[in-house]
Amino acid sequence: MAGTEAPPPASVHPAPAGEEPGPEPTGTNPDQGENVPHYEDSLVEVHRVVVGPMDNNVHVIRCKETGEAVMIDAANEHEMLLEMCQQLGVRQVVETHGHWDHIQAVPAVRDAGYSVSVSAADAGMLPSYDLLLEDGGVLEVGRLRLETIANPGHTPGSVSFYLHDTPLLFSGDTLFPGGPGNTTFENADFDTIIRSIDERLFSRFPADTLVLPGHGDDTTIGHESPHLQEWIDRGW
Repeated sequence: MAGTEAPPPASVHPAPAGEEPGPEPTGTNPDQGENVPHYEDSLVEVHRVVVGPMDNNVHVIRCKETGEAVMIDAANEHEMLLEMCQQLGVRQVVETHGHWDHIQAVPAVRDAGYSVSVSAADAGMLPSYDLLLEDGGVLEVGRLRLETIANPGHTPGSVSFYLHDTPLLFSGDTLFPGGPGNTTFENADFDTIIRSIDERLFSRFPADTLVLPGHGDDTTIGHESPHLQEWIDRGW
């Protein structure tokens, strides 16, 4: 992040009236009739919907200059996601990892003509896919540049996505408010996810980096990084 210009002032849209705002606000589903961006600055709009029985966050990153967009995690409720793809100019889908709750809509979006990318280590967890994500690879979304960051631990092939020239980090199920993702699954490992978060996220990104996880509320690097030793001590 050193050497990049700070982005222009951004707006993160507040929670609906009558709801108690948390440390980071929530978005709006398109079927609620508003389709208000969850985050917006001069370069990008980020739209978020919450889908499926596990309340997965699905994010769409849209370049404001060109209208091109990418979807992160085709999790569930494919009809809503396909409508979102059409409305927002989605060109492709990228997966943060291969757990079932993040991939239920993959067949439907591929059938509709959208390519799906996933890391090689998690590719076997998907029913089908098109392209493989590589650590450090950069996906161009209009004028935007979305970087893949390998973050193993929750799964062997878990990744996060950093949007260059913005404060935005999409962490999948690697980093949440209050701690790392669950490592009680088969092929998950607590020591690996802690090392991954510390070396690949906390050591790289400044405190004001906005973390948008695969479930629940947003947080920041600055809010989470002071608690790393607490997480190590408690073991989860």
